[in-house]
Amino acid sequence: MRIITANLNGIRAAANKGFFQWMPTQQADIVCVQELKAQPDDMTSEMKVPDGYHGYFHCADKKGYSGVGLYSRHEPDKIIEGVGIPEIDSEGRYLRADFGDLSIISIYLPSGSSGEHRQAIKFFFMERFFPILQALAHSGREIILCGDWNIAHKEIDLKNWRANQKHSGFLPEERVWLTTVFEELKFIDVFRKIDQSPEQYTWWSNRGQAWAKNVGWRIDYQIATPSIADKATSVSIYKQERFSDHAPLIIDYDHHL
Repeated sequence: MRIITANLNGIRAAANKGFFQWMPTQQADIVCVQELKAQPDDMTSEMKVPDGYHGYFHCADKKGYSGVGLYSRHEPDKIIEGVGIPEIDSEGRYLRADFGDLSIISIYLPSGSSGEHRQAIKFFFMERFFPILQALAHSGREIILCGDWNIAHKEIDLKNWRANQKHSGFLPEERVWLTTVFEELKFIDVFRKIDQSPEQYTWWSNRGQAWAKNVGWRIDYQIATPSIADKATSVSIYKQERFSDHAPLIIDYDHHL
């Protein structure tokens, strides 16, 4: 089972950069996407149902903003849009697909980088989302949460960690929250389970020459329950082409849907 997660920073922009030509070549079973910045009416049939895939979406109420999607070769048993909290669901941040006893979730946490108001919304999300993660961890199901969490967990996960300790995405409170997800709820950061090397990033600022100099952040994850995490066999970050300011994270699991 191959799972890809990618923040597209606009599904139409990513399509114009060749994402939907690249995607079928990867032989993924599941592709989770975030930051659609589109409503279903804005999407072409290629974006909605790429060749060989079923497509599902949870769009934001606000046009041109947020939104998550999930593509699957196999039709899921069940799709769940949102978490049941209006303030969160209006921004289109959670889409779950169930396959037997496995749930795969496309997730997009808010960014707090545009100011205090958005950081407060991010903290609101984190506070309300933790009990949902708790319920998932104790559900008896295998869970893989794929997406942009907008938090770099440890110093190894961003280039300029010293300069960013007071910036959204690397605040102490955010990092402690993510540690609690791993240590208390026993979720696993699947990439780090396999690859502990430095300078492995999934997002680069458009400012300066961040991409050229690999001055990045690792904020896109596949976070899984222990049993399915143990089945991960290989991880990679795809950087040969650029579809957005994020790079796709690809993980293979010794598991069949």
